[in-house]
Parts: sequence; C-alpha cells; structure tokens
Amino acid sequence: MAPADSVGMGDDDDRLERFISGTLRSVGNQLSEAKRAYSDGKRATMAGLPRDDDGRARIVCRRHADRRAVSLDERARPECFDPDHPDCQGCVEDIEAGTIETW
Repeated sequence: MAPADSVGMGDDDDRLERFISGTLRSVGNQLSEAKRAYSDGKRATMAGLPRDDDGRARIVCRRHADRRAVSLDERARPECFDPDHPDCQGCVEDIEAGTIETW
C-alpha cells in the first residue's frame, strides 16, 4: 500500500503548490492595484481634481469631448496625454491653471 499512498501525497503536494502559487499571484495583483490606486489618488488630489472610487482624476477630455476617469503621471498629465496634440497640450495647461472641466 505504500506506493499508492505516495501517489496520493504527490497529488496533495501538487494541489498545495498550485494553491499557494495562485494565492501569492492574487496577492501580488491586489498589491499592484492598491499601489496604483494610491498613486492615482495622491496625484489627483495634488492637482486639485475630483476622483473616482479608484482614485483616478475625473476630467472632461478636450480632444474627444467626453468624460474620463484617468490616471495622472508624475507631472499631473493624464495617461491619454499626447504631447503633439494641441487639445492635449491645452488640457495640461488647464490642469495646471486649475480650470480643467471636471465631472
């Protein structure tokens, strides 16, 4: 009976390893999301912008004329910022001046 028991133990070990690996991966993903939300909230607050539940800045995009919840980079530029587009340049200027349209 020893060989049958050792096979069962191998299956248990594999299941335990998969469980631990999956749990650690999930914890890592949750930590990354929490860090991103913290950074988003901090940057939006520093820029004086309203935030959504995930900490993203709630602005009205000048380029596409729609409401957006966006992450801001370290220079308080929206993640959709295109440095070559005049509407995007104006958006950043409005954020800096505190005149950006929000929702």
